[in-house]
Amino acid sequence: MDKDLTIYGESFSSRLLIGSALYPSPKIMEDSIRASGSQIVTLSLRRQSPESQGGADFWAQLQALGLTLLPNTAGCHSVQEAVTLAQMSREIFATDWVKLELVGDEYNLQPDPIDLVKATEILLADGFKVLPYTTDDLVICRHLVELGCEVLMPWGSPIGTGKGLLNPYALNAIRQRFPNITLIVDAGIGLPSHAVQAMELGYDGILLNSAVAQAQAPVMMAEAFKKAIEAGRMGYLAGGMPEKDTAQPSTPTLGTPFWHQAG
Repeated sequence: MDKDLTIYGESFSSRLLIGSALYPSPKIMEDSIRASGSQIVTLSLRRQSPESQGGADFWAQLQALGLTLLPNTAGCHSVQEAVTLAQMSREIFATDWVKLELVGDEYNLQPDPIDLVKATEILLADGFKVLPYTTDDLVICRHLVELGCEVLMPWGSPIGTGKGLLNPYALNAIRQRFPNITLIVDAGIGLPSHAVQAMELGYDGILLNSAVAQAQAPVMMAEAFKKAIEAGRMGYLAGGMPEKDTAQPSTPTLGTPFWHQAG
């Protein structure tokens, strides 16, 4: 029997983590999150001005859904900024979970690998359960695991691009290198088929936002992703047929018996 998604010792039956930004309305956001079946919803403190109590109504709306909240440090450009925002989120939401994001380049919003490792070390030492958003760099992932991360969140492609998995080889290498680490593809997922591909690689979950929030029918798309992730997971567990370089007929060669009749 398939085990649940495990994040720092907590289990979840849904393997979809969903964001709370960019929806056309609060009502559509709520309906989409419910349709997705997700049990974890991410939210950005930086965009809500927490230092002045901004965003309190929005946070209350999310908390009313009864789901696990995963604050993130989206928009941070320095180690100190990310650490401060994480500490603030722990006070506001009474959670030591944090999705750690550190922008390293404004052009493609690539995470800063060096500062990401530095901030991760500080936050882990401070008692946080860090879910680092990183590129698909195997060496950076190794450093994060060695620091004590039990979850890694490599991108499929740059955030908001919807290009899917640009480097399946790199993602597969991370999966093979860290068989006991929870791996979640975060960013770049644009279509349900992208989610299926990631799950078929053996990834444990998918985190997305724009693909649902900016769809023409967000609620329908949320349900589509729910089903896609379930299908991808089942395909991975079932084990795909091996690839071959030459064609092979699916029916026996003429004259070759393919059943035996009891005599």
